[in-house]
Amino acid sequence: MPDLVAELSERAKVLPPEDRARLAEALLASLEESPSPEVDVAWDAEIKKRIAEVEAGTARLVPAEELFARVRHSLR
Repeated sequence: MPDLVAELSERAKVLPPEDRARLAEALLASLEESPSPEVDVAWDAEIKKRIAEVEAGTARLVPAEELFARVRHSLR
């Protein structure tokens, strides 16, 4: 029996780029472990807190250009 992974890989290579990307995303997603319900609850609370800070005007927002400049500088 031929190697199934090699066979699937060769068959996938003939797919249109969009379909290959969808397949790759689905395969990668299947490797990720589902977070625990506690993690989901904590992330939901954090997201709501950050949205409230932005809406209240208390969050310190940084323009994307400035952030990217900082990152580029730190990578030098």
